[in-house]
Amino acid sequence: MSNARRNALTPEALGMVDAIARSGSFAAAARELGKVPSALTYSVRQLEDALDVLLFDRSSRQAKLTAAGEELLEHGRRVLGEVDALANRVQRVATGWEASLTIAADGVVSRLTLFELVESFYAERGIGASTQLRLRTEVLTGVWEALVTGHADLAIGLTGDTGAHVGIEVRPLGEVPFVFAVAPHHPLAARPEPLADEEIQRHRAVAVADSAQRLAPATHNLLGGQDVLTVTSMQAKIEAQVRCLGCGFIPEPLARTHIRNGVLVVRRVQRGDPNVRMSYAWRADAVGQPHKAPQGLALQWWLRQLDSGATRQALLDRHRQTSADVD
Repeated sequence: MSNARRNALTPEALGMVDAIARSGSFAAAARELGKVPSALTYSVRQLEDALDVLLFDRSSRQAKLTAAGEELLEHGRRVLGEVDALANRVQRVATGWEASLTIAADGVVSRLTLFELVESFYAERGIGASTQLRLRTEVLTGVWEALVTGHADLAIGLTGDTGAHVGIEVRPLGEVPFVFAVAPHHPLAARPEPLADEEIQRHRAVAVADSAQRLAPATHNLLGGQDVLTVTSMQAKIEAQVRCLGCGFIPEPLARTHIRNGVLVVRRVQRGDPNVRMSYAWRADAVGQPHKAPQGLALQWWLRQLDSGATRQALLDRHRQTSADVD
């Protein structure tokens, strides 16, 4: 590769292409990056000239990547991840603390408990530690994908069998009971129990979209031929069911307030209510490779918290309550 091409492929340039692809337009990416659109357009043209390729198809109003642009984006994101990881390792070797720690958590995980842990982390890490925490919400397979692709260091709320994966440790988090619930004025609220699949299939279901982009997304408890309203979070699913927009299984701890207040009605179904087993996982130290940096102190702190059964239970069961729900 010529020096001109190598010098053009800076982390800043790769981040610029990533921002344009994610936002869908040069104008939106310019706002995100704090640039004026004309400056961003000029920078892209400079990168294209250096590589002697077109990265974006400018024949439409959307910023659409060419095949060459797609290739650069896919590999560029990996490079950016490696750059971040390298900075993290250097910081960890020097101080013991990671430069940053990214935690991916499923939407079912208690944000109340998670943010209490964040408060404790900041209070206990000490003045000399400068680890920046990054929290990301993922859904279903997206939690695992964030970990295995290097976008997260710790994943909380994995579902299903992840299987063995070199360099990743998995531990059980606990079980979450799911219940089938509808609004009081939904037709299924008045039907005899237990509800059969044939009857449920005639009514719209509300489903949460899996956030995985590369791995095969998962679907749960949907019936063939059933009309489906898809939303992006479990909180949105519950809200949709409260509004009688559909039916479906929801985590009992997350919907407990709505059930107690009578805005959702739990119905027994023939197939039974599922208990979903969840786990947590992290990137482990490489065994037998002494040149690798040891596990960072920030990750160690979080793993110590997750060693506690009470903490694991709170992450699955203790969601924010209204004053009327406090005993």
